[in-house]
Amino acid sequence: MIGKLKGVIDSYGEDFVILDVHGVGYVVSCSSRTLQTLPRPGEAATLSIETYVREDAIRLFGFASDSERDWFRLLQTVQGVGAKVALAILGALAPGDLASAIALQDKAMVVRSPGVGPKLAARIVAELKDKAPAFGSVDPAVARLAGEDDVKSAPKPVQDAISALVNLGYGRPQAAAAVAASAKALGEAAETSALIRRGLKELAG
Repeated sequence: MIGKLKGVIDSYGEDFVILDVHGVGYVVSCSSRTLQTLPRPGEAATLSIETYVREDAIRLFGFASDSERDWFRLLQTVQGVGAKVALAILGALAPGDLASAIALQDKAMVVRSPGVGPKLAARIVAELKDKAPAFGSVDPAVARLAGEDDVKSAPKPVQDAISALVNLGYGRPQAAAAVAASAKALGEAAETSALIRRGLKELAG
């Protein structure tokens, strides 16, 4: 299996790039977002690769980061999401935005992706809420609050607000994401009650 390719950009297609690795041109399918991050032909590039082997073909999918590749794999665990739809979602949403959308159960954000209707978006956010990768690509405030130990080192009002939302039945990642967004909007001096009110709006939005 090919996990990574490092070479020189040969040329671009509508949804793929040809990467020249020591004289061999690999056709690599990419999301529109990944294609936009790659350099001009003749310049060096490195792509994380997911290899699909079938009886009649070997297909390579390329990503700007390992995180994006992880999301590509994870999205396809949802019924109705194949490689094409997964690439479309990753073209519309950066990994951090996708993680936030799932943490906040924001179906509207996922629907922005071409080929994704309301029903499929609802299925994606529902099925992935407990499977989503660690919030390494999300806003740093969310990343800090996503782990149990990191919550303990957060300001007291933030800790209390997260605990309150968890007690109301929200999952810890969702609560942490909502409070992190609230703290960012309201400022570091925000009181617990304000963070809770804002956090509930985030979760309901």
